[in-house]
Amino acid sequence: MLREIIADELTRIDDERLELVTITAIDVDAEMNRAIVFYDSMVGEEGDEGILVALGEHRSRIQSSINRQMHARKTPVLTFKPDEVIRAAERIDRILKNPRPFEDDES
Repeated sequence: MLREIIADELTRIDDERLELVTITAIDVDAEMNRAIVFYDSMVGEEGDEGILVALGEHRSRIQSSINRQMHARKTPVLTFKPDEVIRAAERIDRILKNPRPFEDDES
């Protein structure tokens, strides 16, 4: 549910730095004190700095939206991180699709 709320709020935020951002996963601690929001973007690693700045600037708005829609006693403090699992999988996929020929050691 958190992922849907955050993703929906990102579509409402008018910030071009967040246009190609997708929320991939959320890791919330058991007490709902903190949540790590993992994201990926079409821009890739080159865009991470701007995306993290933008997400930080809009963090309180996103948290307010969560509080409003979940009606929970607590709203977790959000931390944003790029989803390295997705990126590693993409790198592996690229390698598998374009393998470099092995050089013959027998010369």
